[in-house]
Formats: sequence, C-alpha cells, structure tokens
Amino acid sequence: MENIKSAYRWKIRRNKIATFFSKPENVILLLMGIVLTISTVAPIYAIIKDTITIHPGTIDAHLSGKSSGYTLANYIDLFTSQLAKRNLWDPLWNTILLSVGSCVMAILYGGIFAFLITRTDLKARKYLSAIFIFPYIMPQWTLAVVWQHMFSSNAVTGTSNGLLASFGITMPAWWCVGLFPSIVVLGLHYAPFAYILIGGIFRNMDANLEEAATILDTPKWKTMFRITIPMIKPAILSTVLLVFGGAMGSYPVPHYLNLTTLSTKYVSMNDKYTGEASILAIIMMLFGVAIMFINQLSLKSRKNYTTVTGKSGQISKITLGKVGRVVIAIILIFITFFTSIFPIISFAFETFLPNPGDYSFLYTGDTSNLTLKWWTTNENITESGMYGQTGILYNDTIWRAYRGTILVSICCALFAGTIGTMIGYAVSKHRRSKAATYVNSVAFLPYLMPSIAVGAAFFILFSNQYVNLFNTYTLLIIVGTIKYIPFASRSALNSMLQLSGEIEEAALIQNVPWRKRMLKIIIPIQKTSILSGYLLPFMTCLRELSLFMLLCTQGFILATTLDYFDEMGLYAFSSGINLILIITILICNTVVNKVTGASIDSGIGG
Repeated sequence: MENIKSAYRWKIRRNKIATFFSKPENVILLLMGIVLTISTVAPIYAIIKDTITIHPGTIDAHLSGKSSGYTLANYIDLFTSQLAKRNLWDPLWNTILLSVGSCVMAILYGGIFAFLITRTDLKARKYLSAIFIFPYIMPQWTLAVVWQHMFSSNAVTGTSNGLLASFGITMPAWWCVGLFPSIVVLGLHYAPFAYILIGGIFRNMDANLEEAATILDTPKWKTMFRITIPMIKPAILSTVLLVFGGAMGSYPVPHYLNLTTLSTKYVSMNDKYTGEASILAIIMMLFGVAIMFINQLSLKSRKNYTTVTGKSGQISKITLGKVGRVVIAIILIFITFFTSIFPIISFAFETFLPNPGDYSFLYTGDTSNLTLKWWTTNENITESGMYGQTGILYNDTIWRAYRGTILVSICCALFAGTIGTMIGYAVSKHRRSKAATYVNSVAFLPYLMPSIAVGAAFFILFSNQYVNLFNTYTLLIIVGTIKYIPFASRSALNSMLQLSGEIEEAALIQNVPWRKRMLKIIIPIQKTSILSGYLLPFMTCLRELSLFMLLCTQGFILATTLDYFDEMGLYAFSSGINLILIITILICNTVVNKVTGASIDSGIGG
C-alpha cells in the first residue's frame, strides 16, 4: 500500500514538473535565473577574492612577506596607511561630489528644457528637441575634449593654447580642469535622461490640476512646488538612479579633465597596487547595489500621483510673449550648438591643424600651415610628428579597430536584445512571482554597477591561467551583452505588459507553437519597442570605453585605440577617431529613425 502511495506521489510530482516545463516562460525564467546569477555572482566573487589574494611583485607581497596565498594587507594598507587619503578618501569624496553634482546639473538643465519644450509656446521646439539628445548619443568624452579645446591655455594648464586663449582670454584653473568642468560635462551628457523622463510626464499631465490652483489664486511658485514638482518626482528619482551610477563609473571625463576619482585611481593603481585597486572596484559596486535598494524602497513608499485622466486632453501652455519665445529659443539654440554641433566641427578642424590643440593662428590670421597630412600620408614616416604612423585614411590600426567596434556592437546588440526580449516576455507572464522579480532585478543590476568596476571584475575572472580570454572579441561580447541586457529587458518588459493575455490565448486554442506565436503575433505587435532593445545596446557599445578599456589593447576597438593615440601625443588621430565615431553613430541613429519612425525624443515633441 505504501509503495502505491509513493508511486502515486511521484507521478503527481512528475506531472507538475512536466506541466511547469511545458510553458516556455517558465523555462526562460529558470534558464535566465541560472545564467544571470552566474554571470553576476561569479565576477563579484572573483574580484572579492582578488582583494585578499597576494600578487607577486605588488605592494601586498611586500607588506605580507609572501609570494602567494591570502592576506588582509590590502585592506589595512588602503584604509589606514599614510597614502589612504590620496588613494581612497580623496578619490571617493571626488566621486561622490561628481555623481551628486552631475545629477543636479542633469535634472536642472534637462528638466527646465523639458518644461520649456512641453509647457510653453517656445519657438523651434522640434529642432531643439532633436538636437538636445546629441550629447548622449555621442561618446561620453566628446564634451570633455571640446572643453579642453575651448579653455586650455599654456599659462594655466601647461598645454597649447585653446580657442579662447588664442584671443588672450585665460580662464582660471578651477574652470579648466578638476571637479567643476567634470560636473558640467557629465551633467550635459546625461541631461537627455532628465529631458526624456520629465518631459514625458509634463507632456501627459492633466492641465486641470494647475488650472484649479490658478482659480484659487495660488501663487505660481507655490503651484510649482506643491503640484508640478511632486508630479515629476518619480521621473526625478529615475534620473538620479540612472545618472548617479553612470557618473560614478565614468573614466574618460575625469581622465581628460584631470580629476582623481575612484575610476581613474583604479586604473593608476592596478599595476603595483592590484589588490587595493580591486577594493576600489568593490566600493563602486557597493554604491550601485545601494542605489538599487534605495530605488526599491522609494517604489514601495512612493505616493501615487495621477497625471493622466479622462477629464482634460488639452495641456495649457504658458505664453512667453512674442519677444520672449524667440529670445529664449535663440539662447537655447546657442547653448545646444556648443554641446551638439560644435564638437563635430571642432574634431574635424583639429585634424587639419599642424599642432592639434594650438589655435594661435586664429590670432595671427595665418592659415597657410593648415595640413592634410594627418589624413592622407600613405607611408610610414617619422618626421612631421607622425611617429611612424600612416594617415587616418590609410591607417590599418584604425580601420581594424573600426571593424572590431562594429563587430562587437552588432553581436552585443543581437545577444543582449534577444536575451532581454526573452526576459521581458517571461517576467510579464509571471509579473507578481518572486522568481520573476528576482530575474528582473538581477538582469538590471549590471547597469547600476559602474562600467569600470564591471570591466575590472570580468578582467579578473577571465584573465588567469585557467581561463584566459583577455584581448579577444569573445570577452568583449560577453561583457557587453551582460552590461546591456537591462536596456533590452526593460524595453521588452514595458511593451509586453501592454499586451493582453487574450492575444496569445487565442493562438494557444488553435495549437499555434510558441515560436510561431512570438514571431507572428507578439513581436510584430510590439516591434518598435523590441527593436529599441536591440538598437540601444548597439548605439551604446559603439562609444563604450570604461567597460572595455581593461579587457583589450589598442587596435581592437576604436575607443581603446583613441586612448592609445592620446598617450602617444597624436591628438589629430584621436580627434579623427572621435569624428569617425560621432558620424557613424549619427548615421546609424538617422537610418533607424527613418526606417522605423522611432526616435528617442519622439514622445516629447521631437
């Protein structure tokens, strides 16, 4: 009798397992849960282990007196030695100030811009909306290099005179390098986040709420702080979530503008202070995890603001006046010219200067020295500052790196987009289950972790005697895919949640296989959102440096090759690479917009 009961229980259990695995969303959740856990936990474990591992020839071997094994010397030395202030506390403080300052700058600039575009009768709104997102589309270091070209001077920075210095205008050191320009540059780079998120709420919010306050003679400042700002609070929190993590892991901007942060200190310490550098990466990761938990808490305690109702479809626009709407538009066109169009002109112009960065000829008016040598030299020569390099058009290193960049970007987009779409589909089917919540959170975690910390973790994991993938496209594709899955998963999840379950159920009744349901029904309905899950990883990967700089050498991708030419002093080459990257990104973005009809700012007014 007992054997019959046991066999019966086993049959029930087997049927439950078979039923569970008969649903594709369950299989996807299980597989993605395992894969994402391994891809997230393994690098973190590797980098934590690296902090206590003795590295021959580094400071921990000297302090411990051992050539192998494990030690806590790295922690003790980093936190308590005489160099602790220079190696840890100052970079940490600068990093926090940079991240907070970038958030404030992005929210103020992007939020005000969003308000003017969506809630006023400003002139040239479509043009301004389209041009405003350019700083984010372009590589992160673009504005940092332009800042150098504009404000550097021999008297202050010890470099060749920039554009203003050529006319005798010398800016102070705090303006040229350090914390202030880094905050401004990163704030401008991430302002499109605030513009898109806040602008979306401004565009859809119910005008009756503010009109009611006006009828009650509520002062405008009170209406702003008691009604308008509380409504955009969710968008502000989302912007902080995105900008803080991005700014904390930024390497190019502090590097170019001479600010010591955790990212730049990690790179400088990685050779002789390897274990201590890994501790810095752990600290950056902890900030990413903390941001995620703070966001989760804010979601639980967040008030529910209804901004879209059925009572008012008309948004009341503030009248700026005949003069005001034109004057403000001219001011914004002037600002966006220097953040969006001038960088392209600047990089192009740098490649024709005999001494890149030196604009002294503008003062003398002598243009006879402008040259094409940086582009057209087709043989290896050592004179004229070429250091044995051929011109950009004939340089195998540059074009090999360009092909590598396109390869990595396409592969990352395909893998991240496909995996993200599967995650979005599975999570939407089990949106309230703990498994779906876990998979969704683990998939998003790599985005919140600073890029250089993620790169460092995978460098340690895949650069050892057992598995050595350093300097291979395989490693770049693996890391890029994991880092960019959040783009695709969030995009797919948002679109899948809009689909009624009846659509797929109707196909199920007709015994339509899952693969056919996805390809013939679900994907065609939400193709725009799903396509953006492929496009965002592609566009981001094209201009990525912080994530990949530790994983490969020059000549592999354009971003690391650009850094290599900068170190060589061939600034015309790095400007040419910047120009190639920007043009490639803008062309891809334009083609996508024309083919799909979608654009980043299309929901706001672009």
